[in-house]
Amino acid sequence: MSSALASFHFLRPWWLVLLLPAAFLWWHLRRRSDAGARWASVIDPAILRALTIGGDGKARFMPHDVLLLAWGLGILAVAGPTWTREPSPFADARPPAMVVVKVAPSMKTEDLAPSRLVRSVQKLSDLLAAREGASTGLVAYAGSVHLVLPPTPDKDVVVAMAQALSPEIMPVPGDSLAQAVRLAAGVLRDAGKGGSILVMADSVAPEQVALLQNAAHDPVRFETTLWTAVPPSRLDAEASLQSAASAMDATLVSMTPDRTDVESVAARLDRATVVSDVAGEGERWQEAGYWLTPLIALLALAWFRRGWVLGG
Repeated sequence: MSSALASFHFLRPWWLVLLLPAAFLWWHLRRRSDAGARWASVIDPAILRALTIGGDGKARFMPHDVLLLAWGLGILAVAGPTWTREPSPFADARPPAMVVVKVAPSMKTEDLAPSRLVRSVQKLSDLLAAREGASTGLVAYAGSVHLVLPPTPDKDVVVAMAQALSPEIMPVPGDSLAQAVRLAAGVLRDAGKGGSILVMADSVAPEQVALLQNAAHDPVRFETTLWTAVPPSRLDAEASLQSAASAMDATLVSMTPDRTDVESVAARLDRATVVSDVAGEGERWQEAGYWLTPLIALLALAWFRRGWVLGG
């Protein structure tokens, strides 16, 4: 309770200035409703007291009092009282992620049926379904690096673009994982919303491991996961994947026949840091003025009472 009182404020405090004309109108109506005060300027006070009947039985709650109360409550509601925070409807439901996919001839190996690349795309589709509403971007790399898609919450577009990837469309053969990770990190950095990087690869060239170690000294880094596109039984034989994960300070996750790997990767991506300093995003103060509208409506009903205004 004390924390709520300490946080209490108005979102639009300048509306409270309208309380001044409300008070002036109430004072003016109160003077006009006092018949004795109007006759006092033309009739002797002693005679006026003798002519006045029931002057002391004046109603305690007059129409202008109801008007002032309704007006005041309306101004308070419009001013936006608040004391709690709520998630913005424009904020992402989950942290964004950039997926870096290796698109090289080795990814066509069929030890992960139907192939390593196709299985990677299938796993990616399952991951996006598990992270419904999360923004996901796509980077493809071989000897060259290409931003296929910036982060978008449309999972169908991401899957469609990933399914179109093939080693035949890559202009330069080779391995440029370090450059691909830098590109993915740059996209997340420019978006300013935090997030993480997911790498899907079956091997890493030795020279890339050294480049990844140099990139580890960047001032702004994102949590990275390396999802290995090789059978679990062959993971120990791919020492380059272990070295790359160590160089990137990444978590190594093997592709499994069931959904345990998908659930593990989704949980890691959901735990990524979210930056909420973008206007209109993150948390915002919860509007509480609408709670006053039922009371204002009840006060407005008094004006439909027969003889209420004339009786005042």
